[in-house]
Amino acid sequence: MMEYLQYAPVASVIFVLTIACTLWAFNDENIYVRFILNPYTVSRGGRVYTVITSGFIHKDWNHLFFNMFSYYFFAFQLETMIGHWQFGVLYFLSLILSDLPSIQKHKEDIWYNSLGASGAISAVIFSYIMFDPLAKMGLLIIPGLEFPAWVFGGLYLIYCHFASKHARDNVNHDAHLFGAISGIFITIALNHDVVNQFISKFK
Repeated sequence: MMEYLQYAPVASVIFVLTIACTLWAFNDENIYVRFILNPYTVSRGGRVYTVITSGFIHKDWNHLFFNMFSYYFFAFQLETMIGHWQFGVLYFLSLILSDLPSIQKHKEDIWYNSLGASGAISAVIFSYIMFDPLAKMGLLIIPGLEFPAWVFGGLYLIYCHFASKHARDNVNHDAHLFGAISGIFITIALNHDVVNQFISKFK
């Protein structure tokens, strides 16, 4: 753990805090009430802080595992690529931006809630893709099936767009989609040469 703290301190702290807060919420229902994002409330100026805190709690063990598994494989490497403060900006800004469409979409739905770090983690993954578009990526649930990262990213965006319009699975696909898009644009804003680097990988 000390090694991770040395070369990726921001990613390490976020990783530990996310697991700790989720475990806390598993054992205290009041934490869910205080941390979860309710668009109806936020759109009316209440509990605005939950655009951040909702990213540190998860619904169940599966939700936590899949998010942290994805985070583990990309976040620590990405911080070494873009720098410590840049990683922090990317993560927290994308966490906020990925929630904005959900707040707008569900602002009249008093019963709708959202939680989890998926939006920010999507941003981390897509930022990584900008730096290494030819890396191999796949799905944990389908071992052995891998694509170049840029292909995987394109398919992911198409799926999220479709799912956000048609799915009824209680998954916030809007956060996934806009988190990924936020990750791309924030990465470009922080690293102006990344587009040229991306293109050069295909030459």
